[in-house]
Amino acid sequence: MSISVPRGKSDETIEQIIKALKKYETDHPHARIDLYRQSRVSIRVRIIDPDLAGRERSQRHECFWAYLNDLPEEVQSDISSVLLLTPEETKGSFANMEFDDPVPSQL
Repeated sequence: MSISVPRGKSDETIEQIIKALKKYETDHPHARIDLYRQSRVSIRVRIIDPDLAGRERSQRHECFWAYLNDLPEEVQSDISSVLLLTPEETKGSFANMEFDDPVPSQL
């Protein structure tokens, strides 16, 4: 699968995050990775990955952030929302619905 920016334009910060997540994509070939800029100070990231099944939320986040550790702090700080879901979890996730149809930001 590829990494997509489903809304808005990419920018330098998003491209840096995509570059870091390419390794996640290689390690998890069945994952779907989406990210977009919600506002000038907010990037949302969603990974839908069957490999996350059976993992606690904290384990999922540790795994995700390990791929971004080498990014500059100012890039990491723009990531305001991270959804780490299995395909089955997407159906009942309010946060996933918000990712697909976000409320417009006031910033």
